[in-house]
Amino acid sequence: MGQYNDICQPDKSTFWRDPRLYQIASLSILLLYGLFWLDFDISIWQIVVTLGVAQLIQYAATRYFNLPVFDPKSALISSLSLCLLLRTNDLPVAAFAALIAIGSKFVIRWNNKHVFNPTNLALVVLLSSGLGWISPGQWGQVAWFGFLIACLGSLVVTRAARADVTLAFLTFYVGLLFARALWLGDPLTIPLHQIESGALLIFAFFMISDPKTTPDSRIGRNVYALLIALTALYVQFGLFKPNGPLWGLIACSPFVPLLDRMFPGARYDWSKPTTGHVSVSVPLSLSLQPQRRFS
Repeated sequence: MGQYNDICQPDKSTFWRDPRLYQIASLSILLLYGLFWLDFDISIWQIVVTLGVAQLIQYAATRYFNLPVFDPKSALISSLSLCLLLRTNDLPVAAFAALIAIGSKFVIRWNNKHVFNPTNLALVVLLSSGLGWISPGQWGQVAWFGFLIACLGSLVVTRAARADVTLAFLTFYVGLLFARALWLGDPLTIPLHQIESGALLIFAFFMISDPKTTPDSRIGRNVYALLIALTALYVQFGLFKPNGPLWGLIACSPFVPLLDRMFPGARYDWSKPTTGHVSVSVPLSLSLQPQRRFS
């Protein structure tokens, strides 16, 4: 039971400090905006099936592994992300995606952490099998909508103490895109167009920043972000495959245990968001009193 203590949080006193609540609100707003203003190519039934199956798998796994409390928040985040990114014509495929995403958290684990980001794993499996696709053009080129995603994402990653990995990835990825354009003599409008993607922002702010699949230390997360950016660009321009960041994340996720070993840091706790820097504080009442010897 103890190995799954990151999946459910029975302490109700820390409920409102949980960053996942803000992530759920942000993803819900983005999904509603996409449905009613951007005419997303997704049916209400696909949304219902994705959300419903995710909760059923979460509940079944909670019972199977004898966890003390059923916690729907993590499953809701993964299923909302699937609704925003995954496109398919078949409801069973949407259900299968939810099964992969939620089931992987309980099955594919290492050192009390799930190895793969649930949404990322489900998307890669379906994309590689041809059962689904991602429509980057569904977001349009509206600058203020991208700003909305960035603002909501910033709120999420800041509260989750993982803004550093998001900013590091965007810095490396965008910087390398512009460096490539300058090296090839391409106009800068090309990399500008390449980063005008709502899917890229959602990846950066809501997927790569997952505290339970990123390295524990800040330096480890910076190295992680660089590896993902390099892999994403290789997939995009070397293998000529779309959705490079998704493939980069799935390829680099197994290296997180190694990075945690090379650059150790404090393990993340949803109730007490931390950047991973281990610090020791001295209570004020003790620091103001003279030292005493005890025999």
